[in-house]
Amino acid sequence: MTKRNWKGNTTTVVAILMGTSLLMNGQAYAASETSLTSTTTHNQDIQQDQHTNDQKLQQNIEENEQIDQLVQDATNNDLTAIEESTTDNSQNKQTDDITAPSDQNATDSTSASPSDIADQVISEGLKYKGVPYKFGSSKKTTRTFDCSSFTQRVFKEAGVSLPRDSRQQSKVGQKVSKNQLQKGDLVFFRSYGSSSSRITHVAIYAGDNKLLHTYGKPGVTTTKFKGTSWEKRFELGRRVI
Repeated sequence: MTKRNWKGNTTTVVAILMGTSLLMNGQAYAASETSLTSTTTHNQDIQQDQHTNDQKLQQNIEENEQIDQLVQDATNNDLTAIEESTTDNSQNKQTDDITAPSDQNATDSTSASPSDIADQVISEGLKYKGVPYKFGSSKKTTRTFDCSSFTQRVFKEAGVSLPRDSRQQSKVGQKVSKNQLQKGDLVFFRSYGSSSSRITHVAIYAGDNKLLHTYGKPGVTTTKFKGTSWEKRFELGRRVI
C-alpha cells in the first residue's frame, strides 16, 4: 500500500472548505435579504390597502351624514311650511268669526266718537294722496300701497285694526247697503264686468259721493262713486267704526 502524504496541502483544503462555507452563508444571507424585502413590501401593500379602505369608509360615513342632513333640512322646511299654513288658516278663521260692531267691534279706539274717527281716517288717507299704487305692497311701507294695505294703514293711524287683504276686510264690522253708506265706511267691489261676487277692491267712503282709495296710475286718489263704473261694481259696504 502506498501512503499518501497530505502535508503541505492542508491549508489549501481548509481554504476550500472556508470558501464553500462563506459562499453558502452569502447565499443564505442574500436569500434572507430577499425574503425580508419581499415581506416588507407585502406589509407596506397591506398598510396602503388598509389606509385606502379607511379613507373610503370615512368618505362613505361623511356622505351618509350629508344625506341625513339634507333629509333633515327638507323635513324642517316642510314642517315650517305646515306651521305657517296652519297659522294662516287659524288667522283666517279668526277673521271669519268677527261679527258686527255690537258683538265685536273692529276699532281699538274707545274715547273718540265714530264721526271723529271717520274724519281722522279721511284726513290720514288724504295725506298719502298721489302715493303710487303697487300690488302686493308691504304693510310696513308708506312709499307704495295696494288697495287693502292703504285702508289698513289709514285706519290703523286712526286707532282701528283691520286685516291685511280686502276679502278679509269685507268680513269685519257691520254690513251696510249702498244707500246707507256713511263717511268712514269701507266699500268693496268686484272686478269690472264680472258677475261674480268675489271681492277684488276696497275703498273708503269719504262722504259727498266720493271714494278715497288707490289703484292703477293715479295711486292714492279720490273719485266719484254714484253714476260711475265704481257704482256698477259695488258689492257691499262695511261699517267698522
